[in-house]
Amino acid sequence: MKLSETIQRGLLCAAVVGALFFAVLGSAGVASSTQTSDQDEEVQLGQEVFNELKAKGEIIESSPLYDNLRPIADAITRAAQPQYNHPFKFYLVHETQPNAFATPGGDVYVVDSLLYFVKNTEELSGTLCHEVSHTIHRDTVELMEKRERIAEREIGATLILGHPFAVALLGKLQSLSYSRDVESRADVTGSDICAATGYNPWGLVWLFQDFQNADMGQVPQLLSDHPGNQTRVNTLEKHFREHPSVFGKFSSDPKSASTMAVPKNASEVFLR
Repeated sequence: MKLSETIQRGLLCAAVVGALFFAVLGSAGVASSTQTSDQDEEVQLGQEVFNELKAKGEIIESSPLYDNLRPIADAITRAAQPQYNHPFKFYLVHETQPNAFATPGGDVYVVDSLLYFVKNTEELSGTLCHEVSHTIHRDTVELMEKRERIAEREIGATLILGHPFAVALLGKLQSLSYSRDVESRADVTGSDICAATGYNPWGLVWLFQDFQNADMGQVPQLLSDHPGNQTRVNTLEKHFREHPSVFGKFSSDPKSASTMAVPKNASEVFLR
């Protein structure tokens, strides 16, 4: 996998979240068992990621692109907010590779180039509903907890296997199935949120289909980093069939999608 600017940023954010996660736990002595404490830790983690992105000059404070993002973000917030204890906030960020990612505490970041990559409103809404679902499920925090446990085992693996490559392989194998499961769960919850907003949940399926013919250098990270897209499509289609009262009113035909007019070379003012 190429370490593009987006992936490097993703690794940096993951490192920041991971370091801060353990710092929060360390300062408290033990992890709190209450939901309130967990939520407060999530806000702290999210704020630190925000500060890092702001320091790098990536957060867009104002742009005509917000006219495209805001109606979708508002609809998603209305549908998803009852499932999370902190307000969702959506930010545009500037990078080359299309992407979107969510952090603990409710912040959702949308790379400006994603608005040019998606073909319609439904594909964008499907992507953002997917990301919001990661926050609702606390996937980032749970991943950090799992990585801590894996790191402890890898110390033992180093002694037993005697080679860093074996340690890296062990970590990869242990995280692969988890990642697929987490992504598919976020797809399903995201489709439920999309249906609640009135946006067609088939948008994420269409995005997966577009991925098959896309230039790999321009594929959103949420697709390229997680193999098994056909499995994810199958899971979504099964979910749609099993809940006809929710999804039966939505068309599976991409020709029914709503065209999104995105201004070319839109101006951007960055948050300083």
